[in-house]
Amino acid sequence: MIELDPIAKEKLERALARKGLRSTRQREQVFAVVYGSDDHPAADVVYQRVKNSVPGISLATVYNCLETLSDCELIRQVNFEREPSRFCLNKEHSLHHAHFHCRDSGKVIDVDLPNDFIENLSQFLPGGYRIDKIDLTLSGTSAENQRKFITNG
Repeated sequence: MIELDPIAKEKLERALARKGLRSTRQREQVFAVVYGSDDHPAADVVYQRVKNSVPGISLATVYNCLETLSDCELIRQVNFEREPSRFCLNKEHSLHHAHFHCRDSGKVIDVDLPNDFIENLSQFLPGGYRIDKIDLTLSGTSAENQRKFITNG
């Protein structure tokens, strides 16, 4: 069983209660996996990690839990072209963050956006509109791989 720290457990219970839902063992364990991961796992990876502590859980249940946790804004779904969705924790201290996807390694890295990012971006919107949420994904390769390409190219 993956243990959530008391603050994370309380955050989970409050977010679920706001939607009229309750915490279940399955939701808690799926949240614990994403909460404790910095590798932005895909649903099948979450499933593999959760089934150690909840042996009877199905992949469909994991998908349902991920969807519920996303709806409660506890986690974010991150999508890259033609790849399975990945999931990351919605961190309160960096509510507005982007994701960088390294095409060479498949690694996903959080990129914290400056506090005034939305304000600066908002100036480009037509009058009467405002930004509530940003889903920004960047992709590229590592500087090391760029050097290899230039040297060997």
